[in-house]
Amino acid sequence: MTENVHSIETVDLTKVYGSFTALSHLNLKIEGAKCVGFLGPNGAGKTTTLKMLTDLIRPSSGTALIDGINVHTHKRQALDSVGTVIETPEIYPSLTPREALGMVAELRGVPHSERKKRIEEVVEEVRMSEWIDKRVGKFSKGMKQRICIASALLNDPSVIILDEPTTGLDPRGMSEVRDIVKSLKNKNRLIFMSSHILSEVADVCDEVAIIDHGKLLVYDTLPKVTAKFSGGETVLEVGFSRPVDDVVLGTKIPAIPGVASAQRKDEKNLVVVYSGTVAAQEQILKQLANMDVGLISYRPATSALEEVYLNLIADSR
Repeated sequence: MTENVHSIETVDLTKVYGSFTALSHLNLKIEGAKCVGFLGPNGAGKTTTLKMLTDLIRPSSGTALIDGINVHTHKRQALDSVGTVIETPEIYPSLTPREALGMVAELRGVPHSERKKRIEEVVEEVRMSEWIDKRVGKFSKGMKQRICIASALLNDPSVIILDEPTTGLDPRGMSEVRDIVKSLKNKNRLIFMSSHILSEVADVCDEVAIIDHGKLLVYDTLPKVTAKFSGGETVLEVGFSRPVDDVVLGTKIPAIPGVASAQRKDEKNLVVVYSGTVAAQEQILKQLANMDVGLISYRPATSALEEVYLNLIADSR
């Protein structure tokens, strides 16, 4: 049996306020089980888009669709399988997560017989089980944000929409929320997450859509976006469990077909520049793994994404 493929789509989606165009004919379709970063500077149109996708505001023209269903004409059906955190609401400080989520579960129509179990499951998913019966007033902002994410998970959504979920958090809170977002990908979910933080998108997301002045500039996988706008070369940050010696760095890695250069970021992390397709990247990582030098992680380099981002934003102004 084939699992359902979930999708978010905008067709010529436009929002105009008087003489100001917040969003201009946005055409974007994302589908599958993955996390897509919606990247752009403040005021680019990200929140406007997400609010129209969840029917918090109506478009001036165009259509927003969830799983092929029009959000504005069939709101309940379209949003039935969607969880959102947009402009995070404050939780009454005198309530516990169990009490606050109980109220949300009632509003969402979660059957009474299932509420206790479901609340405990979502609190565990955001790693707040030990705080479930503590007063929210004593929580840090990051902890409150995790409870808001838990509220978005109560109906076990297949599509999750997050509007800059780490904004205003301290570094620890940001890291905790990012880890939770990454863990959400494990359940065949489609996650659409706006952000203006490049490192966050590079760390969490599989694909990126970049927007500025209400217009979509590019949408693709992170490696393809960086390759497309950097002369065909792609930059990877590669992590190792132990320091990489000079022979591996200076001789073995540069000898891998497709590798243009390799430099230290620090003793356990390298920046590798290569040319070619995703298949070439696969072969490079396979050869690095076969070297038995402690390869443990890789991701598109934030620096490469930053260069692409800044160039695209500059060109759109």
